[in-house]
Formats: sequence, C-alpha cells, structure tokens
Amino acid sequence: MTVGADDALFFHEATPWDDAQALLDAAGFSDGLPLVPPTEARLAAMLAGVAAPDAELAHLAPMFGAVTPQAVAYCALLAGCVPADLPVVLAAALAAAEEPFNLLGIATTTGTPTVAVCVHGPVAERLGMNSGTNCLGPGNRANACIGRAVALVLRNIAGMRPGSGDMATMGQPGKYGFAFAEGSHPWVPPLHARRGLPQGASAVTVLGVSGTMEVLPEGGADGPEMVLRPMLAAMQGAQRASSGGKARPGQEQIMLIPAEMADILLKAGWSLARAQDFLFSADPGIARSAADIHPIITGGPGVKMTHPTLWMGGTETVTRALG
Repeated sequence: MTVGADDALFFHEATPWDDAQALLDAAGFSDGLPLVPPTEARLAAMLAGVAAPDAELAHLAPMFGAVTPQAVAYCALLAGCVPADLPVVLAAALAAAEEPFNLLGIATTTGTPTVAVCVHGPVAERLGMNSGTNCLGPGNRANACIGRAVALVLRNIAGMRPGSGDMATMGQPGKYGFAFAEGSHPWVPPLHARRGLPQGASAVTVLGVSGTMEVLPEGGADGPEMVLRPMLAAMQGAQRASSGGKARPGQEQIMLIPAEMADILLKAGWSLARAQDFLFSADPGIARSAADIHPIITGGPGVKMTHPTLWMGGTETVTRALG
C-alpha cells in the first residue's frame, strides 16, 4: 500500500499516543520508530500555500506510487517536519524520481544503498540544518526530520518495504534517514553552482549511498597530495569490495571534506580541476572522468574526511532546485 488520498490515516487530537502508533504500524506506515500522529489540521498547516496539493508530479519506483505534495506532506508530518521543510523533501522526492538516479535499482537490489540528501544554499541556513560538527550524525532537528521524511516517502509512496519493494539483504542505518547540508569555502563553489544553478539558489542533491568510510590524511597533512591520496585509496578499496570480482565502469565519486582540509588545497594553490586530475590520473578506473569526482565541503573542525560510496550497481547523483 502507498500513501494516497484514500488510505491516509488521521487521528483526533485526543487519540491516545499508543493507539495512534499501533494503528500506523498496522497500516504499514512505520519505520519502527514512533511517528507524529497525523491530524487533518496538522496536514493542512503543512500544505498551507501549496496551490495544487493533489497534483501528480512524478511516480516513484519500485511500486510507482504517485508523488503529490499532499502525500509527501503526510510523510513529512509523520517524520516530525515543520511546514518549511516540505519544499526540501518534495524536491528530494522528485530528484529521486529522475531516471539517471535509478531508484528502481537502488530499491530492489540486495545491496545496501539508501537515498542520501545534500541540501544546498540559503534554505539550509533558514531551516537550521547542520553542515558542521557531526553533520552526518544525530542532534539536529532539520537534518534528522528531513532525512527521515525522505525515507518515509520511499517507504510509503515508492513502496520500499522490506521483503517486497526493498530487497536488501542487510540494509544500513542510513535507511532511517540521511540528510545533511553543504557548507561553504572559498576553495570551490557549492555543488549546485558547479552544476549550473545560481550560487544563491536553494537546491538538493540526492545520492545513492551504499555506506560511508572515514578517511584520514597522511602524516601531517602538509600538502594536497597527503590529503588526496587516502581519499583515492578509499575510492579504490570501496570499488574493489563492491565489484564482486567483476570489472565495472567508473562512475561518480563523492568526497566530503571539512574546511581544514579544503584550507590545505586552497593555500597550496590547487584548483578543483587540479585535485580532480590528480585523483583521476592516478587511477582512471575510479570514475568516468576527472570532472565526475565531486568534493562537497561539510563537517566541523578536524581533519577527518568521509567517502560516501555510491552504489556500484549504477546510479547518478541528481541535483534539483527547489520549486
């Protein structure tokens, strides 16, 4: 069952909490964590200002449920979102529906991928999203609720439920929710600007992420090579571990880099293109091209970087401006 106008559950404000949770779980809407009991008043508040709440904007694999603002708002409400979060969740759902992202493959593989959301531009600051310390972890309302709302969209609209639409052998914790904000740094423009959107625009990028790997710079991190070589090793290792012994074509690569590491590249005079060329020339098999290696500035103080491994079964990151 997917969320539509006829099967969404609503509760009176006086409904006991435990009763609401039991009914939502029995209907299949729950990810296993407590849900905000949906009321018609809360949904109306979430949809305030939306001109066409029932408009079918896309369909999401694997069960091809219709993406409507109302259905997405219902999932956002369950996840604890505030109304200002809805445009981000809706943009992420529509980005995941685009063919290059290959949501059907991500949903039905026995592998581990989940849909991660990187939020760019002023909307991240307005919502108070975390692009600093522990940006991939708990403790921030907007990161947590937006990530969970997207996961509930995938469960309740796309039909990604274990054993039917979601065939993962093990899955991963990121399937509960995976959202973070991109930071800013003079070394590189933000990802959405590098993809042709205005730098001051608000946008989201969806990533089909199989997992994350912590990456440390070499030695004293006293040069760009010391920063980038371990990231190359992470990319190579993840590629070997996920290939099943088969030769697979290179695809995109993502690097999450905190400001301290970006400072090293900037002070050494390395451009984005030089860093990409350094990695690609060392191993042309890691990506389709040097330009397909994408650093994203995020994270707090420290030298630890993160390599979010994209699903080797075939996916492309998709960036979409907020409507």
